[in-house]
Amino acid sequence: MNNNPFTDDFIADILGDWSTGVNVYSIIFRIFLVIILASTIGWERSSKRHSAGLRTFIIASMGCAISAMIDSCVMSVSQSNIPIISAASVISVAMLSGNSILFSSRSQIKGLTTSAGLWACGVIGLAIGCGLYTIGIASFIALIFCISQLPKAEVILKDRSNHFELHLELRNSYNLQDFVTTIRRLGMMIDDIESNPAYTNSGLSVYSVSITVSDNDFKKYKSHNDIIEALRSLDYIHYIEEMN
Repeated sequence: MNNNPFTDDFIADILGDWSTGVNVYSIIFRIFLVIILASTIGWERSSKRHSAGLRTFIIASMGCAISAMIDSCVMSVSQSNIPIISAASVISVAMLSGNSILFSSRSQIKGLTTSAGLWACGVIGLAIGCGLYTIGIASFIALIFCISQLPKAEVILKDRSNHFELHLELRNSYNLQDFVTTIRRLGMMIDDIESNPAYTNSGLSVYSVSITVSDNDFKKYKSHNDIIEALRSLDYIHYIEEMN
């Protein structure tokens, strides 16, 4: 029978009573399992050249798992029922993951998915450290699916959206009026234009532009990439791309 005080864990029932308590065998098994799960997620992030990679995911998740096991030992011999070390480890991983969020010179926020994934990976380590194998493994499957497969769906949804943002580099600030006129002729509206100070003294006029496709016929047949490619052909545009 499973003696885990948190829940009746299906995988722990299969493994046996040794897996529910904190002993030499369960400690080795939990750490090994955490390394396997975290390295899978870390490898996926590293393969796409994100800031937090293989080692970061493994260390963060393993730290949370060890914290959970220490808390289990402490609570079993003391009057405290508060997992202080586990709570501190999750907060620490949240702070660490926040450092992987970057703001590029093109006013784009990068690293949000990696940051959220690192935090979630830490929580999975916490679940495994508590002996909640079913929750940990099920959460791992859901997480790896989200970060590896959902980007494809995001691309489709973004391309069908009537709203998108552009990073725009003009050869001269006087060309901004020409750009605005072109956008309006194409059946689109400019919601906002912000000058990017990061490119001061570069010789270019750089902007972040929010656009809405208002013409119904136009948005039926033109994807964001088609629109950007058409705009890229204009002589006064030095560089243009859609912002994430």
